[in-house]
Order: sequence, then structure tokens, then C-alpha cells
Amino acid sequence: MTDSSNGQEPSDLPGQAPGPDATAASALEQLQAELADALARAAEQRDLALRTAAEMENIRKRAARDVEQAHRFALEKFAQELLPVRDSLELAAASAANADAASLAAGQEATLKLLAKAFERFSIRLIDPAGEPFDPERHEAMVMQESATAEPQSVLQVVQPGYELNGRLLRPARVIVAKAPGSP
Repeated sequence: MTDSSNGQEPSDLPGQAPGPDATAASALEQLQAELADALARAAEQRDLALRTAAEMENIRKRAARDVEQAHRFALEKFAQELLPVRDSLELAAASAANADAASLAAGQEATLKLLAKAFERFSIRLIDPAGEPFDPERHEAMVMQESATAEPQSVLQVVQPGYELNGRLLRPARVIVAKAPGSP
């Protein structure tokens, strides 16, 4: 029904509450604005998730490549330290026919010092347990020998020294273990 004086709906008159059509239109506009905002935030979050996934994949690939390189070249520095030892041995072998015993012994000592230096740089430690109690975790008993002077179950003699790398056993020391006289 229209007001005959101005042609407006009675609910559209100034000072009166808007009608149901105006309220629904306002609510629809608000919902559309909220939907557009939510869609924009969802697109931003999707983009962020895709970028994060791509970055994680790049990190994974880079880490795998680094591990592969580490495996491939892990011994490079150690090998470089051993090259002078080989050079010294080759020089000794080449001059062996013309050298006397004293110069050969000096060359061997120099070569052993080079090798000991390389071992030290890479934390390879000599295990020489002479006189220590026998430790089956670090020593390999080659034979048991009676001894009146040494404690039973102690290392009487080192047949071949052992080696550790950063506290991890590379090779056990091969030893002769003392036993009490007359024991089986």
C-alpha cells in the first residue's frame, strides 16, 4: 500500500524502521562482503601454503644433495693428509738400492711421523695397552701366557696396537694376556 501524498511505501517513510526487503538487502550485501573477504584470505593462505611446501621441498633437496656430497667427499681431507706419506714411501722405495741402512731408517721414521700427524689431525688414536688390565671391548687376546711378574688377566705384551676414531674402536689391540703360573 502506498501513501497517496508522496507515492512511497508506508515503511519507507522517514522516521520509520526499514522494511523486510531493505533489511534483507543490507544483510545480503554484508554477507557478500564477508564472503569476498574470506575468499581473499583463503587465497592468501593457499598461496602461503604452496610457497611453504615449495620451500620445504627445496630444503629437502638441498639437504639430500649436501648429504650426498658429504658421503662422496668424506675422506677427501684424510686422503690429502695421506698423500705425503705415500710420496715418502715411494721415495724410499726408489732410493732403497742406493741407500744405506741409516738413511733408510731415517726415511722410515720421517714417514711414520707424517702418518702419526695425519692420524692426530683426524682423531685416530693408538691403543697400546701394555701393562693394563685386559679389556675384551678394546683388546683381542691372541694367547694367554704364564707370568710370575704380571697380574693375571693383564696385558703382558702387545702384538699389534689397536686404533680408535673419536672414541670408536677401529681395530682392537692384539695382545698376549698374562695368566697365573700353573693355571689352566
